[in-house]
Amino acid sequence: MKDLKVAIVGATGLVGRSFLRVLEEKKLPIYNYSLFASKKSAGTKLTFLGKEYEVQELNENSFDEGFDYALFSAGGEVSKKYAPIAAKKGCIVIDNSSYFRMDENVPLVVPEVNFEDVRNNHGIIANPNCSTIQAMLPLKALDDKYKIKRIVYSTYQAVSGAGKNALEDLSNVDNTLPLKKFPHPIFNNCLPHIDDFLDNGYTKEEMKMINETRKILHHPDLKITATTVRVPVSNSHSEAINVEFENDFEINELIKTLKDFPNIVVVDNPSKNEYPMPINATGHDEVFVGRIRRDDSIKSGVNLWVVADNIRKGAASNAVQILEKLISENL
Repeated sequence: MKDLKVAIVGATGLVGRSFLRVLEEKKLPIYNYSLFASKKSAGTKLTFLGKEYEVQELNENSFDEGFDYALFSAGGEVSKKYAPIAAKKGCIVIDNSSYFRMDENVPLVVPEVNFEDVRNNHGIIANPNCSTIQAMLPLKALDDKYKIKRIVYSTYQAVSGAGKNALEDLSNVDNTLPLKKFPHPIFNNCLPHIDDFLDNGYTKEEMKMINETRKILHHPDLKITATTVRVPVSNSHSEAINVEFENDFEINELIKTLKDFPNIVVVDNPSKNEYPMPINATGHDEVFVGRIRRDDSIKSGVNLWVVADNIRKGAASNAVQILEKLISENL
């Protein structure tokens, strides 16, 4: 295998630093990394794989040296400008921004669910929204077996998903400092408002979940609704997902179907108060599923409680898992 060259764009951000942690854990056969960020962060020293790296300023010539792959997490405007430049120079970009997700020429990938879609890439692969990624594992498992008819999402999303300024707002426990991210205090509060409101009354986050789910599961007309809420938890998103199926199910068989799916961990023992919680999911790449019970209000429905680390599986780890499979399959 040749000596692969990988660029990390947005290396100093929350997700960028998580890229580095996950790559250290994975120990992929990559020995040549370059770290990039904005002019403001250029010059920052980061220790990675036992070596000190100086973060370089991203510019239009950054990809001239010929990278095999690049992991991007620097926002949509950066991806819009620089991902096509990297792709034109033979680099496969795995982009964590929302910019390319709904582009019909860009695969939107969760490796356990639809990795085959990467074979149709034109140099850019999109990482889905954090709240979408964790839902896809249990939904794919159940769709394959029972055929999903309708989904109702209710999310309880951690503050880290909104970045460093949001975490500072969470630490503002007496609400005396100016807010840096949110329109209202998040400490001791819940905000039913993630991203901008749209003309249809939904937020962009809610529509991301709806549209990305349809694309990843290859069900363009699937009936889905969503309400996304920011809660005063630092890390790991939680989701209550109500699913209606075309086909009926036995609950024990459904639970076994979830247990058998890659990277799902079922935690569901009400008698011992055992169920997924953000405090237990943080630091892990698996998706945790519990509170699994039939919805008796419809013919064939189930309720799920799904929790995952939004910075790891919801962003960095999913991207690195895509990279890992690309390398293993020589793509």
